[in-house]
Amino acid sequence: MPPKDPRPTPSSGTAIPPLRFAVIGCGAISQVAHLPMLPKMRGVSLVALCDSDGAKARTLAQRFGVPEYFTDVDDLFADVQLDAVIVATPNHLHEPHILSALRAKCDVLSERPLALSSRGVEKLVAAAAKAGRKLVASTPTRFRADVQALASFLHGGELGKVNGIRAGAYHTRGSVEGWRTRRAEAGGGAFLEFGYSLVDLALWLTDFPEPQRVSAHWVRGKGVTAVEDTMVVLLTAASGLAVTFNVTWHYVGEKDRWAFEVLASGGTARLSPLRIVKDFHGRATDLALTGAATREPPLLQSHRAELAHFVATVRGEVPYEPPSEQAQVMRIIEAAYKSAEEEREVRL
Repeated sequence: MPPKDPRPTPSSGTAIPPLRFAVIGCGAISQVAHLPMLPKMRGVSLVALCDSDGAKARTLAQRFGVPEYFTDVDDLFADVQLDAVIVATPNHLHEPHILSALRAKCDVLSERPLALSSRGVEKLVAAAAKAGRKLVASTPTRFRADVQALASFLHGGELGKVNGIRAGAYHTRGSVEGWRTRRAEAGGGAFLEFGYSLVDLALWLTDFPEPQRVSAHWVRGKGVTAVEDTMVVLLTAASGLAVTFNVTWHYVGEKDRWAFEVLASGGTARLSPLRIVKDFHGRATDLALTGAATREPPLLQSHRAELAHFVATVRGEVPYEPPSEQAQVMRIIEAAYKSAEEEREVRL
């Protein structure tokens, strides 16, 4: 039986102290979203940050008014009492850092992937349950205003059965560097970096159908440490759904592109910008939705909404669901890499 959470709940009648947060990993997404947003959230106190680069940690702590900074995760957990942490380190460090946080009795919001393998994800889900803590995978695309609007149509069955999805992420050359281009640290290349969120989104919008087959082709450099620059993947599910993913970080164009289109029995939909066309008595009708867009860029709007939801989850204000579905996402990604490597279809 999980240990009882000593923190007061909204219904206890006790004044609720601010949740004590720390950010582990101070790369781009932390500097753009986590560090500036958390201190402005009601009921949250950002009390520490941690990064292996001491100079960066010190500079960012000063910039964002964070009282303490560390270069070692173990020192952070030994010296600071925390309620929750955000893990935003390189991919290969997610699993050990999450385990350290769970041992310290912290709830965790971690960048994806939670681990570099589906077995690793399952291990983390089990560890969180044993520790009585809440582990949440960062899936900000789900929180985009336009995605939420689309989800209301699909989950409500208003467009009928979803038969196909076409998804793509096209990033210009030179847009990715550093650890993301090294297999041992990243776990993969363009498909893991930019395709992960597309796989998660496609599955979430279709209620996680049972995957059956994966076929993939990639373009990658030579050598055992090389990762793919471009990948094309076809996923089919038992429900009859077929999804194609086209991902590259060698796109030749003026700017990055992102695409997502849904083909359903009773209509079609696409994102960026959102457009939904529904079949009304044999006539295609553009629903011309309003209110699904915000003035804030989707990157910031989605992360702000996700952070607010995580805070509510930690407080017990919204239901918590273990991220077991992330193991399914990783199994599909593993199958795609196996298919590309062995040049054959992989059955799941």
